[in-house]
Amino acid sequence: MESLYFIAIVPPADIQDEITKLKHEVADKYDSKHALRSPPHITLHMPFKWKDKRFFELEGVMKKLNDGLNPFRTELKGFDFFEPRVVFVNVVDNEDLNQLQKQVVDLCRKELKLDNANYKNRPFHPHVTIAFRDLKKPIFYEAKKEFELRKVGFEFRVEKVALLKHDGMKWNVVVFGD
Repeated sequence: MESLYFIAIVPPADIQDEITKLKHEVADKYDSKHALRSPPHITLHMPFKWKDKRFFELEGVMKKLNDGLNPFRTELKGFDFFEPRVVFVNVVDNEDLNQLQKQVVDLCRKELKLDNANYKNRPFHPHVTIAFRDLKKPIFYEAKKEFELRKVGFEFRVEKVALLKHDGMKWNVVVFGD
């Protein structure tokens, strides 16, 4: 069997709670619930399928990533958009974050033989999604008008990266022994 995974930074619980409140607000006001299927996160490696019997290899890469991680601060500030469906909390440009994302992709390519062709065409644009996919285009512009006037900001220390697994309904953080 195969499962679906991705690698991300998951903010501390208090920030997750605040961003989840924004996701619920969007779900209630604009009928866009899809973003509620994952905890707030900054994606470092897009979703990929992995054989369950080879999970130990994923575990090894996650350990290597976290053992080699030099903690750094990152800032989430303001709202931004990918037209015509995505509303997100912007991640302030950060060279440490850019290097971490490159390291994750390179390590996954070398150790797991994961080569995602999408990365070749898209630059890394870190963000924390609060609405996407099921946000209807006409409603997107209504939401955009509201959120571009609002302020939001968080800062936290990145101390580890997380592996998220899809259970058929939603994404869950895979917890490794500390």
